[in-house]
Amino acid sequence: MMKYLLTLLLCFLALWSQQVHSQDEKPKVALVLSGGGAKGMAHIATLQLLDSLGIVPDLVVGTSMGSIIGGFYAMGYSGDSIAVIAKTADWVNIFGGTINLDKVGNEEKSGLNQYLVDFDIIKGAPKPKGSIYNDQNLNEFFGKYTYPVCTINNFDELPIPFRAVATDIINGKEVVIDHGSVGFAMRASLSVPTLFLPVKYQGTMLVDGSVLNNFPTDVARNLGADIIIGSDVGGGMEPEEKLDNMISVLIQTGMLASNLKNEGNKEICDILVDHVPHITYTSSDLTKARKIYEQGKIELNVCKVNLVELAEQLKKYPQRVHKIPRDASEITIDSIAYKGISRDNRGLTKARMDLQPYKKYKADELVNALSRAMGTNIFDQITYNTFQDEETFGLQFNGVEKTKNKIHGSIHYDDYRDIGILVNYIGRNVIGSASRMQITLDIAKQPRYRFQYQKNFGKAYKYWIRSEAYGQFLVQEAYLEGESLEDLNYDYYLFDSQINKNFNSLKDFAGFGISYEYTTAEPKKNPEIDNNALDLRDYRFKNLELYGHYNYSSMNQVRYATRGTFFQARLARSLYHEAEASFVEQTTNDVSGQTNGFTRLGMSFEKRVSLSKNFVAAGGAEVGFIFMDDPGEDDVSFAEYGYGANYLLGGNLIRPRKDDVVFPGLNEGELPVTQFVVLKGALQYSPGKNFYLSPHVHLASVGYNDFSDFIEHAFSPDGDWYLNNEVSTLFSAGITASYNSFLGPVDIDVSWVNGIDKVRLFFGIGYQFNRSN
Repeated sequence: MMKYLLTLLLCFLALWSQQVHSQDEKPKVALVLSGGGAKGMAHIATLQLLDSLGIVPDLVVGTSMGSIIGGFYAMGYSGDSIAVIAKTADWVNIFGGTINLDKVGNEEKSGLNQYLVDFDIIKGAPKPKGSIYNDQNLNEFFGKYTYPVCTINNFDELPIPFRAVATDIINGKEVVIDHGSVGFAMRASLSVPTLFLPVKYQGTMLVDGSVLNNFPTDVARNLGADIIIGSDVGGGMEPEEKLDNMISVLIQTGMLASNLKNEGNKEICDILVDHVPHITYTSSDLTKARKIYEQGKIELNVCKVNLVELAEQLKKYPQRVHKIPRDASEITIDSIAYKGISRDNRGLTKARMDLQPYKKYKADELVNALSRAMGTNIFDQITYNTFQDEETFGLQFNGVEKTKNKIHGSIHYDDYRDIGILVNYIGRNVIGSASRMQITLDIAKQPRYRFQYQKNFGKAYKYWIRSEAYGQFLVQEAYLEGESLEDLNYDYYLFDSQINKNFNSLKDFAGFGISYEYTTAEPKKNPEIDNNALDLRDYRFKNLELYGHYNYSSMNQVRYATRGTFFQARLARSLYHEAEASFVEQTTNDVSGQTNGFTRLGMSFEKRVSLSKNFVAAGGAEVGFIFMDDPGEDDVSFAEYGYGANYLLGGNLIRPRKDDVVFPGLNEGELPVTQFVVLKGALQYSPGKNFYLSPHVHLASVGYNDFSDFIEHAFSPDGDWYLNNEVSTLFSAGITASYNSFLGPVDIDVSWVNGIDKVRLFFGIGYQFNRSN
């Protein structure tokens, strides 16, 4: 009997001991978030439900987009905070890879987004880029939001321990990142092959974790998770009916290994939140982030019962404190290191970043420093990581420089200049450090070229010089009363050197320079055989001038900008001015010699304001004045023969020659004037991604003689602009339909112009030969 009672007592003690033990040890709860691109926004609803139930995981594991959402959660951001970030972030811009114009240095703005393809010259041979997108916007996004935990190196020390899953493409292995920079880990896990460059890591290269493991519940189990909550948006293998295009087949092939294990990883889950049946959008639908987030709430109605039950079980255990670990609004940096930045580029990079040790910096200040460095256009990527010991805290900036030599190319067509092929070569630091040399050719029936050299210098690299030679060989129509009189072979050459100072390296600069222009025009047909309406045999004009200028730009895009201000002013005094003209019938005497002197003043202003998600208002003004000296006894009249220095109004495209002025409704260069004031307004409406409709109006007062004559009649013009003699009113109204295609912008414009009462159609496609600044 005693033996029986002793046995019962021992069993009771064992059961009691097991119960006490189970009460003392909280089960390890892991949250696993799958990859899925834009579909990953559905994960946020899962996080919000966990927060509302008081469930704080002991581990977060994520792949690709799941690593971004999960990384934010592990850092201490609540589900609601992440929802706000997701709803307000411009995901297309973050992932799209296009650097905003207002983040580019003044001396580099004119070359941004001007070409269709680019090649690196490596060991004398051209090689295409390794990725479609630039990831700098993504890195800056991570840099801003991971700043509160930038001093944490071990991911187990985050408010919730975190793991990001990536793929080692050198050795074909899965990599689970558990230390270093959280931003780096998220970026590595999201390295979609061909879209983004792989990232270097411990002697190998990492790409998107979804290649091998899109739903890494097995990683959580191997890390000791007792209970696994899995949120899946990936879906595994696609059925036959969805494999109906090249992209879907490539994605299925690239994720084959991952998809094959997806069902098994789902079975590992103790609680599975399967969003796949409810998401009607694709992984690339970044513009649908809000709608995908709403669809993420649907499955939670099914899973909520299980999560509520889990929450009740966990109430008897203390939970982790889930919040951003400390007030990291400012961090004192004791030391700064630079890696991957060459000697030729280091001085300029450090000057643009303008960071000093032993100072406090906010997150935005560091991100802006990265932007200024990227604005030099020297780098493919700049990131930062922290390092520290017992006494110091430092930042290391890691640069991935563009190759020293690059070739760009594109094609274009428009109604004025026909088809052409642009070829551009850029060489960095070929002649001196912090320098750039470029050669641009427009290979066409009407060719153009530009040779340019520029160099940054000075203690803080605020100064830069630029010298260029530009030439164009065009066929220019001469017009009278809106009708073409004659085709002229119109050649123009410019030699220009300038020195500038940046006030704000991303916005404004001023400088002065000297330029020499040489203009020639002659009939395309031999006038000795078939004389022209102008009776012209040939024309020459030479102009050497000294100028000063000021430029300001905060526009956010090269084309179809949605916000920003642009202002430019240029004042030039001609030092040497010579005209030559000869005629066939000699009804007008040939002329040759100096013209009377002149001064030119030009200003341009534009403001763009976003009215809503789809509407942008644009307005501006542009003026050009020529102040003529009184002619001397032997001077050739500038008013009659200064065509080479006139402003040329007309056309829909911004052209390389600085005195060419866009005016829809007129043909390109149709109206040469000595004086003009233009007011313009437009409404840019975007009915869909990359589509734009822009109704516009342009109103101008134009003159053909001296400024004194123009200003007297500018506000009461009574001439007819198409007769080219008296101060006149010029007006046009129309609409432009545009599409921002992979070949470049596609523009179709229909505009009416007064006086001649003509409606003119313009069509253009591709990247055009750009203006130098």
